[in-house]
Amino acid sequence: MKAVILLATLKNKGCSNTETLTEFLGTYLTQQNIDFEIIKLANHHIVPGSYTHMDVKDDWPQIYEKILAAKIILFATPIWWNSHSSELQRCIERLDEVYDIILSGKDSPLDGKIGGVIVTGDSDGVEHITGNIANFFCSVGVTVPPYTSLGVIWEGHAKDSKKTKSQLLSYYKRTYAEDAQAMAESLLKAAK
Repeated sequence: MKAVILLATLKNKGCSNTETLTEFLGTYLTQQNIDFEIIKLANHHIVPGSYTHMDVKDDWPQIYEKILAAKIILFATPIWWNSHSSELQRCIERLDEVYDIILSGKDSPLDGKIGGVIVTGDSDGVEHITGNIANFFCSVGVTVPPYTSLGVIWEGHAKDSKKTKSQLLSYYKRTYAEDAQAMAESLLKAAK
């Protein structure tokens, strides 16, 4: 079973809350024999646009091929002003061509894939972001089963909190282990 995780942190280096939570969930995916790849979007050149292939060469076509090859697609994002990150928005826009395919009367290339959401923030917005992403997934043929979102709101995620990776992991293990386990199990069950 193969999963691809689009990690939409804005940080291309240093400790990222969203990256740490994604790695935390990864331990539970591994326990369910789900092989996964984390694609850190901030480390890739992805131009704006609404097609898979643009006039300018970028990394999106290769990322899209990995999405097509996976059974499970997870979007991982921090909350910025009650919305998902700009890195994730760019990917959603580039996936718009899938919706064009559906509108033309053809089957979605993403039909049968399973989707899930990972969100970090320091105040609120998880439900809003999860709902928006679930709506997008449903519109392009991705199934979003129950219990496939992991949202962590914690003041330790504040922009200037300076939590270390070990402090973040300790908090996640103490507070969200059951949620991560349930998400991994639900993803596997739906994917089978």
